[in-house]
Amino acid sequence: MAAKKTADVTTAPAASAVPPARGVAGTAPEELAVRPGEEPWSPEEVAEARAELEGEVTRLQAEIAASEEALSGLMRDSGDGAGHDEADTGTKNITREHEMALAANARATLEQTQHALQRLDAGTYGLCEVCGKPIGKARMQAFPRATLCVEDKQKQERRG
Repeated sequence: MAAKKTADVTTAPAASAVPPARGVAGTAPEELAVRPGEEPWSPEEVAEARAELEGEVTRLQAEIAASEEALSGLMRDSGDGAGHDEADTGTKNITREHEMALAANARATLEQTQHALQRLDAGTYGLCEVCGKPIGKARMQAFPRATLCVEDKQKQERRG
């Protein structure tokens, strides 16, 4: 599966971007899906997950803003070629490309984090987007942006 290029994601996507839960529409946030044998989500755990995701959104937005500012400076400096050798130009190009890659990664992570918050609001947080089964509370606490159960994530990784 190829990496998806993202557009400006500083605003949250529309609520319709949240996939419907398979057979669990309208679940209260305190009744989020868990695997058999797991304790149900407590309101405190849901609040903790939300706070972590919201904190991540704030951090990523600041990181993107700083990256864009750094890129702006690098772009201005790229025209200053008088008196510089090819090694200086190459170093500037590598630095600029590295900063662009970091910004793209932060944007993708921001999009995933906002999607997780939407799923939390919709009651679909913790459900696999492929099979609709619970992802597992422990996995969601370890990786709050998870959208696939372990089995479907392994299948995805094997494919590509």
